[in-house]
Amino acid sequence: MTDIVANDADRQESERREFLSEAIAGLADHPRRVPGKFLWDETGSILFDRICDDPDYYPTAHERALMPGALRDIAGLVGPGATIVEFGSGASRKIRALLDSLARPARYIAVDISRDYLHASVARLAPDYPHIAMTAVCADYSRPFRLPEAPGDGPVLGFFPGTTIGNFAPAEAEAFLKRIRDALGPSWLMIGADPNRDEARLLQAYGGCGGLMGAFHLNLLTRMSRELGAVFDREAFRHQARVLDDPFRVEAHLVAHRATKAQLGDQVIAFTAGEGFRTDVSHKYSVEAFRSLAVQAGWESAAQWIDRNGLFSMHLLRSDAGMR
Repeated sequence: MTDIVANDADRQESERREFLSEAIAGLADHPRRVPGKFLWDETGSILFDRICDDPDYYPTAHERALMPGALRDIAGLVGPGATIVEFGSGASRKIRALLDSLARPARYIAVDISRDYLHASVARLAPDYPHIAMTAVCADYSRPFRLPEAPGDGPVLGFFPGTTIGNFAPAEAEAFLKRIRDALGPSWLMIGADPNRDEARLLQAYGGCGGLMGAFHLNLLTRMSRELGAVFDREAFRHQARVLDDPFRVEAHLVAHRATKAQLGDQVIAFTAGEGFRTDVSHKYSVEAFRSLAVQAGWESAAQWIDRNGLFSMHLLRSDAGMR
């Protein structure tokens, strides 16, 4: 059975106003930026799925290599009858491996900001797991939010694979982990992190992928035009990846290669050649740094799995022993 939590027209309009307000504020800021969460419309989600299959984008391949052993261990620790809450479910590919590993999972709650893509993904998943109750929740999990119902009497396992924790700077990551703990209550949390500091490999992953990264970030301009009535000369902008320190991170920018103007709401924004705005950021956390953040956020480190090349790590955290 699938229980899809849909948003009504009023909520969609509220989300549009929020998008417009944050985009205007970000482009008026110095340095200019548009929050990366707005990359994730349906087209952006599809493009990122293709990026994950590209050999340039190393995190996915190394995560897949770690996943089987980690999931066997996690199934033994979590036990039967779990409710799984996935944050940023996307195409719901990784959740299949988790559901297949766990003993008699009871419920799956998928949380994602891309409404249409989320609903389609859960609708495809549900027929293959008829005995697991499923709920799709369209929400911005980077902000405080409540699950639509109590997870149930069994163990609760949060699932946050990939490297999305890197979208948060250290203080933001700690706050996010606290929000997850508050939302889940006594629970387990499986989460991925990227410890890589090889600049050449990072630029290849975040600046290459056969042009897919560029298309992914430039799609933000298309979305702003479609949903906000913005006017951008898309051909004037190029995607650019930058590796920066303190804290160590990769930033994605859309940079004007010639002077251009854009209009957003009642604001006209001028860009000189070489000016642009940040569209995303990925902080790189060592195993020790991430474990420290988790402990500060009230979690206990239960286990971790580390790629032998230092290109991916997976962590199992617990709060109040993960039991209800």
